[in-house]
Amino acid sequence: MKTIFQEDLKLDSSDDLLAIAVSEEGPNSLPKNLNEAFGGHLTTSIGEDDFKGKAGSSLSLRITGQIGAKWLLLVGAGDLSANSYRKAAGAVGSFARRHGLSSVQFDLGGNSKANTVEHLRAVAEGLEEGNYRFDKYQLEQKKKSPITEITLVTDKPDGFAQGSAHARGQKLARDLVNETPEIATPKFLADTAKGLESDQLKVRVWDSKKLKSEGMNGVDAVGRGSANPPFFVHMTWTPKCKPTGKVAIVGKGVTFDAGGLSIKPSAGMLTMKSDMGGAAVVLGTMSSLSQSDVSVVVEGIFAAAENMLGGEAYKLGDILTMSNGKTVEIHNTDAEGRLLLADSLVYADKLGCDAIVDFATLTGAQVVALGEKYTAFYSDDDSLAEAWSSNAENAGEGLWRMPLESEYKSLLKGDWSTLKNVGGRAAGSITAALFLSEFVEESTWAHLDIAGPSFISKPRGHVPKGGTGAMVRTTLRWLESI
Repeated sequence: MKTIFQEDLKLDSSDDLLAIAVSEEGPNSLPKNLNEAFGGHLTTSIGEDDFKGKAGSSLSLRITGQIGAKWLLLVGAGDLSANSYRKAAGAVGSFARRHGLSSVQFDLGGNSKANTVEHLRAVAEGLEEGNYRFDKYQLEQKKKSPITEITLVTDKPDGFAQGSAHARGQKLARDLVNETPEIATPKFLADTAKGLESDQLKVRVWDSKKLKSEGMNGVDAVGRGSANPPFFVHMTWTPKCKPTGKVAIVGKGVTFDAGGLSIKPSAGMLTMKSDMGGAAVVLGTMSSLSQSDVSVVVEGIFAAAENMLGGEAYKLGDILTMSNGKTVEIHNTDAEGRLLLADSLVYADKLGCDAIVDFATLTGAQVVALGEKYTAFYSDDDSLAEAWSSNAENAGEGLWRMPLESEYKSLLKGDWSTLKNVGGRAAGSITAALFLSEFVEESTWAHLDIAGPSFISKPRGHVPKGGTGAMVRTTLRWLESI
């Protein structure tokens, strides 16, 4: 997307779309020359349509000669906060994509509040988020062109480039989650990681033979029932400055989850191409680091596997010895993601990181508790929780801290082993987090269950159905804040 910045609104520009941000003041916040171009009738039209400038709302008009653009779109910027501008920009991006409008002039409203670095970051993120569609497999005549050129009317463009970098990472995560599982196999994720390699980003990939020899029996067990073997990926990004610390981000990469021998019903299996959303967060984040203001070493880690029903599939009653020596009874082969994460967390914990954060589409219980808007956050570290909460708020993403209730650990006690891989129906998201906590001993740790927000079942505002790239923006902001 080519970006042009200009200080003044140009009504004679022949863009496909002219978009104007309107505050809660409604008609009073319209550019004077725009209203004059319509003979003063624009404010009347707004009143008749009851357009109040609510964040993300919009009013569109097909133009017949009053200005150079083909369409006029008024978008609500609400209280003029950065998050309101993200919604406004999202509405612009979504409208342009639905109508196949490739050139856009977007007036941010001229208010000084709308010209901060945070506002411009939010606008960049919102435009990309709303303009996104995964239409790779649609007939050509069904596809709508994305925005190719955006002209922003603002006198302070600082922050837009950084927001665009975050948006590109989010887009990669969305593309990976939305891709068909026939294509997005464990090897595909490993190859995607290798494709990101650069002077700053080094990638190590272990095949099934190597990860088994390293004692990653959880990853091996989950992946051995599939014709597509599992892989383990370790990416290391190093800043050009002297590093101020080191953190690890760890993702669950189940590229398709049939449930194993504890097979899912057909309806529950339909969206399980999205079960690698945690690995997608890692890949999306790592892809954007070089364009972000990050001064710490970032270790990006994930195990990728398919949970299928082949003759070598792991079984109920199996006892696995994990890479830290703890043994796990299998009571449900559909609780497989925590086994991949367990081995990955043990590996990350040996790297001497200041903090480890993992991401996983881990439990249906998270969706029941928090729906598709909020990510469940688990950590015993209050300062880490506060940092993630504030960065999620700034990124416009929902995050809710959940309790790591140690009393529930007894639900995970195995009959013939250290642990069992499920704790029962009650507090399912909490017991899954407690299971993971058994595999981190040295580092400060947090677990994010993104089962709901990673893949939404219907459009939400300007975000279409499907993969969302949830938590990529928040992760990048957190990394930049360290």
